Amino acid sequence: MNNATALPFRLTISLLTLVIAMGSIQLVQAQQARPARGAIGPPEHAKVKPINDLPNPYQTQRDWGTLPDDRQWGSVSGVHVDIDGKHIWAADRCGTNSCVGADVDPIVKLDPDGTVVKSFGKGLIAWPHGMEVDSEGNVWIVDARAANSRELEKFPNATNIGHQVIKFSPEGEVLMVLGTPGKAGDPPSHFDSPNDVLVAPDGSIFVADTHGAQFQSEPGPNAKSRISKFAPDGTFIKSFGQWGFKDGEFRSPHALAMDSQGRLFVADRGNRRIQIFDQEGNHLDTWYQFSRISGLFIDANDTLYAIDSESDDNYNPGWNKGLRIGSAKTGKVDYFIPAHKSERPSGMGGIGSMGEGVTVDKDGIIYAGEVGPIKGLTKFTKK
Repeated sequence: MNNATALPFRLTISLLTLVIAMGSIQLVQAQQARPARGAIGPPEHAKVKPINDLPNPYQTQRDWGTLPDDRQWGSVSGVHVDIDGKHIWAADRCGTNSCVGADVDPIVKLDPDGTVVKSFGKGLIAWPHGMEVDSEGNVWIVDARAANSRELEKFPNATNIGHQVIKFSPEGEVLMVLGTPGKAGDPPSHFDSPNDVLVAPDGSIFVADTHGAQFQSEPGPNAKSRISKFAPDGTFIKSFGQWGFKDGEFRSPHALAMDSQGRLFVADRGNRRIQIFDQEGNHLDTWYQFSRISGLFIDANDTLYAIDSESDDNYNPGWNKGLRIGSAKTGKVDYFIPAHKSERPSGMGGIGSMGEGVTVDKDGIIYAGEVGPIKGLTKFTKK
C-alpha cells in the first residue's frame, strides 16, 4: 500500500472504529436506562418505602406434614384450613411440579400432627394452584394449566384436564366444574390459566385469571387479566378488570381473599400490589405496602397474611421475600417473617425461600405451601 492510499484507508478504519464505539456506548446507555423487569408497573409503587424490617414473633418449622407411603412432597401453592379450624388441606403437585400421568392423589387433608387423614383427586388435575374451602367444607381446586406437548406425548389421554375450577365434596366427590377442561379461552365457558377461586358468604364464586400475565409488559391479544363472578349454581354473572397498570386493571390476579365487610382483596402479583373491590367489581382501594404477593389469607379478626415468594432486585427492587402480616381494616403492616435459608432461592431469584400459598388455623398457626426448590409445607408458630 503506497502513501496515497494509506491515509484514506486509515481514515476509513478510524471512522469505522468510532462508529462501533459510539454504538457500544449507546447500547450500554440503553441497557442502563432499561428498568429491571420487575420495575415495570404502576409508578405509585416507587413512592412506597420497602417494608423489610419489622418484628418477627414467629419461629419457622420446615418440612411439616408427611405423605402416605413415604411419598415425597412436590410443589404446593394451594393450602387452606378446614372448616373445623384445625385440619389443613393442601394441593401437592404429585411429588414434582405436575400431576399429569401421576398415580397419586394430589389433594390431601392433614390433622394437627401433620398426618394425612384424607386424599383424593388422582387423574383429575394437571397443575393444582389455588384452593378454597367453603362454609360447607367443600374443597375447591384451581387447575391452572393443561398438559403440555411433552406430557401429552407420554400421556396422550391427558387432554381433558386443566384450565378449570373443580368443586369437591369433603369426601372427594366432584360436585361442579367451571371452565372447559383442557381448553384455554375466555368466560363464560373457559378460563386461561386461572390462579385462584373464592366463595363468598352468599355462595357467589370468584375466579382469578390469568397466570402468565405477570410476565407481560405490553398490551396485546394474549395480555389478559380478569376476575369472573358466578352464581352459587355455577351460572356466569360477569367478568371485570383487564390487563394493565391502572387501578381496576391487573397483571395476573394471583390470589383472592375476603374480609369481614365482604370486600374482595386481589393479589395483583405482576403489579406488586393488593387491589380491593366490592362484590360487583367496583374498585375501592389499592395497597402497595404488602409487596409482590403470591398468596393471601384474611382471618375472622381481619388480620391479613400476605406471602411473597418471589421478590428480588429484578422483580421487585428493594423488597425482600417473606410473609407480611397486618390489618385488612387499616392496611397497616405489623410483622414480617423473612425468607428461610435454602440452597437455591424460591421464585425468580434473590435470597432464601418463602411459600406461595398461605393459610392460618384457629390457634393462629400459619401454614405455607412451598413452590420450587423448597417443596411441601412450612409451619410458623408464635415464639
